[in-house]
Amino acid sequence: MKVVAENRRARFDYGVLEKFEAGIELSGQEVKSAKLGRMNLSSSYAVIKNGGAWLLNAEIPAYQPKNAPADYKSDRTRRLLLHKHELKSLTGRLQEKGLSLIPFKAYLKKNLVKIELGLARSRKKHDKRELIRRRAAEREMRRLE
Repeated sequence: MKVVAENRRARFDYGVLEKFEAGIELSGQEVKSAKLGRMNLSSSYAVIKNGGAWLLNAEIPAYQPKNAPADYKSDRTRRLLLHKHELKSLTGRLQEKGLSLIPFKAYLKKNLVKIELGLARSRKKHDKRELIRRRAAEREMRRLE
C-alpha cells in the first residue's frame, strides 16, 4: 500500500473517532498525477449531500499542465465512493455537534486511489498542548533507554 498524500496536520488538529476507506472518482490525468504523489489534502474536508459523499478542496494538479484543458480546476469537488450503509451511518453521526469528516491520507490499493476518511472531533487548544507535552515526555523516555 503506497501512501500518495497525507494530511499530517489533521492528525494533530483532530481526534479520530472512526475511520472509513473510500474510493474517489477521478479523471484519467488526475489518476496519473495522484499516482506520482502530486496530491495535496491539506485544508480539505468531506461533506455528505444529495445522498453522496463529496471531497472538497483537495488539490490534484494536471498531469501535463500544458496539455490540460483550459477549464481544468485542480481543486474541484470530487465524489467519494462509499457503501450505502456507510453513508447512512455517517449522515446520522455528522448531525452531532462538533464532528467533521476529514481525509487523513490517500493511498494506492490494488492500483486504485483510495482515501482514508476519519470521523473526527476538533481538539481544543489545551488538548493540543497536552498532546505536545506527552509526546515530548515519551521521546525523552525513549532517548534515556
